[in-house]
Amino acid sequence: MSIAHRAQRVRARLAAADVDALLLNDLTNIRWVTGFTGSNGWVVLDRTGDGLTLVTDGRYGQQAAAQMAAAGVEGVVLVGATGADTQAHLAALCAPHARVGFEAEHVTFAQHARWAGAFQTDLRPTHGIVEAERRVKDAGEIEAMARACAIADQALAEVVPHLEGLTEAEARNRLETRMRELGATGPSYETIVATGPVNAALPHHRPTDTVIESGHTVIIDVGALVGGYHSDMTRTFVVGDPTPLQQALYDLVLLAQQAGVAAVKAGMSVKELDGVCRGIITEAGYGDWFTHGTGHGVGLLIHEDPFVNRAGDAILQVGDVVTVEPGVYRDGFGGVRVEDLVVVTEDGCRVLTASPKDSPCLPSPPTT
Repeated sequence: MSIAHRAQRVRARLAAADVDALLLNDLTNIRWVTGFTGSNGWVVLDRTGDGLTLVTDGRYGQQAAAQMAAAGVEGVVLVGATGADTQAHLAALCAPHARVGFEAEHVTFAQHARWAGAFQTDLRPTHGIVEAERRVKDAGEIEAMARACAIADQALAEVVPHLEGLTEAEARNRLETRMRELGATGPSYETIVATGPVNAALPHHRPTDTVIESGHTVIIDVGALVGGYHSDMTRTFVVGDPTPLQQALYDLVLLAQQAGVAAVKAGMSVKELDGVCRGIITEAGYGDWFTHGTGHGVGLLIHEDPFVNRAGDAILQVGDVVTVEPGVYRDGFGGVRVEDLVVVTEDGCRVLTASPKDSPCLPSPPTT
């Protein structure tokens, strides 16, 4: 994974933001720029030259230096023994610059007030500078997510044949344990297992002790975490023989999802992509059952730019990694969602998730 060049990519955006340096406090952005994975840190990045300084506390000084060196990132690490020391370091780093940008979406009102009182510089809000660069994934990032997808695929294949009779929580626990055994750091998020006419009607239901029974629709939304990068996938199953309505709605959602995947291409707006999936479901008379956006970006965060919905104005770029996940939900019926993770390519997209989705029926346990 190539990290060393990322600071320069961010520097190239600072002139347009009319700042001489950028103060980062969002830990995800700091990790992307420096390779540092600690829970406390700030970075001051000069617009010209190669000035990059990471300020952290005593727990992470050695770790920060080692991780930056391993990533090939040239910079200085300063340790603040107290909060006052840390603020003094940041004030001194910002003092040579007339205009210092801060991350408006990640700085609290109280934090800004402290900086404004201590810094002898013009603090200016900036918006999404690092995030704009993070959107386009390099080969190493995509490989990490592909590995995370493969782990989730395998865990799901092993657990799903045995769903009936488990509770939602037991199914979640088996999936998350198996993903760790297969090499994941952990799950991308708390795995969603939602069963039956009530729970499966909630798109982000949290698993309970509800038993998975014959006749239920079961939504499983599962992802693995590898090297800090996430995967995301949803499959829906019916326990036993599907009713005509269960089969019809599964077929409808699958049709919409496959059409969405087929439509993905660079230059397409997220609103257009959402419209492909939403249009099919709406035309069939179930538009008000589709209650969320069609997808979102994935990377170091499970939800990041670009967000694929009917109000978005982002344009898909080569290297974006996004989900395509239409669904329908109704209390008394349950729900159906099908989701794949895809990489936008020069000629369409590459699908990273490989679990079967042609049928809602539970697969038979493998024979030994």
